[in-house]
Amino acid sequence: MILSIESSCDDSSIAVTKIATKELVFHKKISQDLEHSVYGGVVPELAARLHALALPKILEETKDYFGELKAVAVTNEPGLSVTLVEGISMAKALSISLNIPIIAINHLKGHIYSLFIEKQECFPMDILLVSGGHTQLLHVESFDKISLLANTMDDSFGESFDKVGKMLGLPYPAGSIIEQYAKKGDEKRFEFTIPLQRSKTLAFSYSGLKNQVRLCIAEQENLDEQTICDICASFQRVAVAHLIRQIKKAYKDISVKDFGVVGGASANLYLRSQLEEFCTSKKATLHVAKMEFCSDNAAMIGRCALEAYGRGQFSSIEEIQPRGSSKIVLSKNYNLLF
Repeated sequence: MILSIESSCDDSSIAVTKIATKELVFHKKISQDLEHSVYGGVVPELAARLHALALPKILEETKDYFGELKAVAVTNEPGLSVTLVEGISMAKALSISLNIPIIAINHLKGHIYSLFIEKQECFPMDILLVSGGHTQLLHVESFDKISLLANTMDDSFGESFDKVGKMLGLPYPAGSIIEQYAKKGDEKRFEFTIPLQRSKTLAFSYSGLKNQVRLCIAEQENLDEQTICDICASFQRVAVAHLIRQIKKAYKDISVKDFGVVGGASANLYLRSQLEEFCTSKKATLHVAKMEFCSDNAAMIGRCALEAYGRGQFSSIEEIQPRGSSKIVLSKNYNLLF
């Protein structure tokens, strides 16, 4: 089995996965949403202290599996350095005490493998990664061959939801709350402009849309609940329309057979419905992760680690360090090597 650890931001999570069958035999996550909500966002130092408390408690529940562990995997990038170090320190301690190798996993690659928890991988596949920190369109040929097709120029898709939520006085994290308010709102009441409509650049951008919402809120004489619902619905419609518009641009003259969406914001059902329409138009299959595996979790890190283990991709205790931002190296054919 492989024990995996995730602590890239504000979710403390540990999982245990069988190597031969890919069966997830243990998985637990402790969220810090309540502690950070009073600040309207994640406070890194607080998150690190909470990881230091939560991770050992979860690890205690996995002791029965220690005798069967062949490796320990841990997220080492990208993320908050002060929180990554909590998971990495635990992984190093386990590697030394149990005399097993350690596997460093890129968090974004882990999100890709959230689609294949307890399943066989299915590549090639085109993937939209949408989270609080990233918005990327990827073409995945294999475990080691990932091409970046489009990236965000500023705010991420998930980040824009949290910032709009903060403007409206909604609790953090605001993604699911905005989605619920939007169900009761009129998505055509406020005509926000879709970002980059006149640009030929294949990229994503949410800073302008976020500013449109800010100005709209400031113009309201009475920000009652219905108005909030209408703003949420109008914002969500345009935020998703921007994603779909750029995706259609990317595949205008290219066929696509399998398309996946991953990351915390991939749990948005409105986004999933719009992607389903796109896939239907291209006669493609949409792949989504189970809701419990959309946000940060150790199960996806463990599933990704199975592939690394099979390829003998281990790290030494000395070389594995937390990296606050993803170290991306572009090869000559511009493939991303995470």
